[in-house]
Amino acid sequence: MSRPVDARIDIRIADITTLAVDMIVNAANPSLLGGGGVDGAIHHAAGPSLLEACRKLGGCRTGEAKLTGGFDLPARYVCHTVGPVWHGGGRGEDEALAACYRSSLQCAAEKECETVAFPAISTGVYGFPPARAARIAVREARAFLENHPRPAQIIFCCFSQASADHHLDAMDT
Repeated sequence: MSRPVDARIDIRIADITTLAVDMIVNAANPSLLGGGGVDGAIHHAAGPSLLEACRKLGGCRTGEAKLTGGFDLPARYVCHTVGPVWHGGGRGEDEALAACYRSSLQCAAEKECETVAFPAISTGVYGFPPARAARIAVREARAFLENHPRPAQIIFCCFSQASADHHLDAMDT
């Protein structure tokens, strides 16, 4: 028996690099070779083997996702996705961000992941408005879960209370 969709979504404040889940999602840059924010934290926590694996992937386009092992992380896999840079909303940013969630969730389903944790993709240095991004994240998670048994749980791993509040507000819509 499947659980209702919203029961399969969890919002928590945590460091994504500490979560013992099947897959964490990395808000990566197109090179996949590390950077600042969550990307830098994931690369640091996973160790040098992650960088070696990412070098073999040949980069990633906005909205796409590529998978590596988790290496020194408690997560089995890291799904690297490149979110859009915010340019005011008129350059397809919403659809590109939605594609990040869809492609990452497809990776999770293909690897039969039970648990997946997402950061707030594109809301840091890429400047995507956090409340808008949270609404897109929740909408795409719900849509995917309606038609897929896996993942059993999606975690929106928020770095701050403000981010968690945006996701909680999005769950109420």
